[in-house]
Amino acid sequence: MIINGIEIEPGEEKVVDVNIARLPSHTTIDVSITIARSTEPGPVLLLMGGLHGDEINGSEIVRRMIEKNDHIPKIGTVICIPIINVYGFIYFSRYVPDGKDVNRSFPGNKNGSLASRMAYFLTKEILPIIDYGIDFHTGGADRTNYPQVRCMMKDEKNVELANAFHAPFTLDSKFRPNSLRQTANKFGKNILVYEGGESSRFDEFAIREGIKGARRMMQHLGMRSEAEKADYENLIIKNSSWVRAKKSGVFLSAVKSGEKIKKNQLLGHINDPFGGFKNKVTSSVNGYIIGLNHNPIIHEGDALMHLGVIK
Repeated sequence: MIINGIEIEPGEEKVVDVNIARLPSHTTIDVSITIARSTEPGPVLLLMGGLHGDEINGSEIVRRMIEKNDHIPKIGTVICIPIINVYGFIYFSRYVPDGKDVNRSFPGNKNGSLASRMAYFLTKEILPIIDYGIDFHTGGADRTNYPQVRCMMKDEKNVELANAFHAPFTLDSKFRPNSLRQTANKFGKNILVYEGGESSRFDEFAIREGIKGARRMMQHLGMRSEAEKADYENLIIKNSSWVRAKKSGVFLSAVKSGEKIKKNQLLGHINDPFGGFKNKVTSSVNGYIIGLNHNPIIHEGDALMHLGVIK
């Protein structure tokens, strides 16, 4: 196996630093990759975080797995990339300096923008050598996501891997244009997206569930001997909907992330900050709270929460 011109032999563990770009300050943007190979052949699994720089739960999941040697496989190879968007990680940003989203820049261009160059490296150097992957994310824009896996469920292998990961929720999710997952699919590779917690905040529950899920998937692939069994049902969500604000004001939620809800249930109130009105927000469906806005100041049309619909 060769990454960035460095060969990693069976039985070896190496850290490979890849230079992506240099900022005007002469600061280099280097991506650190930890590769652990077994002497026994087997699948190649990618564990990756920080595609969006401010989504630090994913980076912490991968970091802890390296720290605890969870990335050392019985068979095959594990490639760990805790932080892809190093610039965004340093500056608490989802994006790179020109405002582009790395996860909307695939397959990338070696002479393009910083986002495009990062995407190009993954497309050319990493995707061709892996079999499976877990791309760890969080909610953005002050929204928290209850731990969930997203995948295209018409693919039987995706369903198999999602069942093995066994998150609290599995969402049937279409490919986003120019995303890592869409590009990986064109290579015939299966990548699950794990969402848990919110950006710029550690969420211990989401971090622990991400680690446990990755261990379970590794066990399923024969890459580790043991993994903790989940004490909850993996709920399959085929449809979801957003509850949006019908007025601007201050939103006070009456529900919690992960909570089961019923049709017509009170979800919260939108209040006039000057005391002029108090409007109820109710659910139009039966389901679960899979995403919740933690920013109380909302504008008309803003997303208040994401509901997983149970028919």
